[in-house]
Amino acid sequence: MLTELEIRNLQPQAKNYKKSDGEGLYLLIKPNGVKSWRFKYRFAKKEQVLVFGNYPSVSTKQARLQRNEAKKSLSEGIDPSLLRRQKRAEAENLNDRFQVVAESWLTLKGESWSAKYSGHVRSSLERMVWPKLGQLSLGSITAPMILSIIKSIERRDARETAHRVLQRVSAVFVYGMACGLTDTNPAESVRGALKPVRRARQPAITDLHELREMLRTLERLPAHPITILAIRFLAITAVRPGEVHGMPWHEWKGDLWEIPADRMKMKRSHTVPLSRQAIEILQTAQILTGRGPMVFPNTRWAHRAMSENTLSYFMKRAGYGGIHVPHGFRASFSSIMNDLHPEYRGVIDLMLAHVPANAVEAAYNRAQHVEARRKLAQEYADLLLEGFPPPSELLGRERK
Repeated sequence: MLTELEIRNLQPQAKNYKKSDGEGLYLLIKPNGVKSWRFKYRFAKKEQVLVFGNYPSVSTKQARLQRNEAKKSLSEGIDPSLLRRQKRAEAENLNDRFQVVAESWLTLKGESWSAKYSGHVRSSLERMVWPKLGQLSLGSITAPMILSIIKSIERRDARETAHRVLQRVSAVFVYGMACGLTDTNPAESVRGALKPVRRARQPAITDLHELREMLRTLERLPAHPITILAIRFLAITAVRPGEVHGMPWHEWKGDLWEIPADRMKMKRSHTVPLSRQAIEILQTAQILTGRGPMVFPNTRWAHRAMSENTLSYFMKRAGYGGIHVPHGFRASFSSIMNDLHPEYRGVIDLMLAHVPANAVEAAYNRAQHVEARRKLAQEYADLLLEGFPPPSELLGRERK
């Protein structure tokens, strides 16, 4: 066992190092001089560590007492880490109502989420879950109760939203289990009762947080600035990749992008309202390619369109092969915005240049909803690029 004199004389080194006190208890001495009491043990065949606190705030005697208590729990088949969490939850008098636990979960997750994404997750719970489950304790909520709520979402033909909301409800229960507030997760058994999500033929990331992380990863890799600008432009406009590859400068009309029928898959002209960020990308690209005919030209021949494989190869090089392809940004936009605004499903279809089955409806819709499309385009760009550097900063990046 360590003596008080030995402990006081322990000096920091360049790296963390340990000094054993016996029976799993040790001091971790950090380079900044902090001495942390820790207890190493095995439970369910896994090695785990309990942190008791820093010396001298936690005395040697106190650390040994905590070690002995932890060993007693282990002898009774109880994980001391779980016991500590339960006691902490009881000490904090954490209410076990679903809404209160969800609020605590949102606070925890909000530390790594963007403010807007966190707000949208909260909004989905507020609108769809809390009115029926918010005031109930976790232990009183059953699988049929959750299924009723999720099925009501599914009946709106919003399968993606139904699955997403169920994931969030399940995550709240997992958090509640960690806090010792419930022993079960009834949401888990509901998954098998839902209709499968209609997956796009092209692999796509449809979670906003994961999509933002992918874009950040792509923009950190060495690549030609035009490639990065094209990826960012494609992501926020949700057009088909070929429409970006072959975009000539004369199609840009201020805050609109007018794509002629001969460049569209369905051979119908398409107008794309441009967000502030999309316009900034074009203004930045203009510095590099404004003297030529193409916005995003081939890096070798400025008068030719970008190769159809350029963006695809780049995403594969970044490790997203089979996970997300350039065409997948359309599925990302559709899933995220339909989740946030199911009432604008028709407008979102227009933004994707989907053709209504009814010819009269198609003619009517083409002349309508310009402002709604502009509003959704701006909202999506704000969500996706919050905290990202301006496109001008991509010009001086390292090239492959």
